[in-house]
Amino acid sequence: MQNLAVVVLVLVVVLLWRMMFLGWRARVRRQENVPDLPVAPKSLRDKTSAGIEATYVSTTAAGDWLDRVAAHGLGVRSAALVVVDPVGVLVARTGAPDVFVPAADVRDVRRETFRAGKARTGAGLVVVEWQLGTASVATALSPPAASTQGSPTTPVRARSTRARRRRPSRCRPRQTSSASRTASAPAAMATP
Repeated sequence: MQNLAVVVLVLVVVLLWRMMFLGWRARVRRQENVPDLPVAPKSLRDKTSAGIEATYVSTTAAGDWLDRVAAHGLGVRSAALVVVDPVGVLVARTGAPDVFVPAADVRDVRRETFRAGKARTGAGLVVVEWQLGTASVATALSPPAASTQGSPTTPVRARSTRARRRRPSRCRPRQTSSASRTASAPAAMATP
């Protein structure tokens, strides 16, 4: 009788795993219309050795922190090196495709407590909201705990503000409170 219970439990676990796998594949298929990721310039890729360590948490639809984008490997959580440069932000991921956010496409940079796949106390996640083709998405990064204190302004926010002045916005950025606009970003987003 005990052997039967073990066999049933193993079958249930395998069935649940299979259902999760099929659900993930269905999500990827539903997101076929998500445009390809921009390619980082070679000059920026050469700077990855000077990047700041962080964990790439997830990319979600902007405005819905649970709607994870799975297309193009964006749903894969991984270790990463983050490089901030005047041309944009490069998230060089280990074991997954890199994510390059051109400075002109950055809409907002803010701190949050949770996002699909991760929760941290004290607004420990850095969220970069950006435009990917016609889709507005938000990429969450989890810097090391020691670097959660930073300056009141960030190079990413400064560059995104300049880019918005130069080029008309293709989407309307979400309104944020004055507290989140002035929230400090971690040193992980500082230019090396």
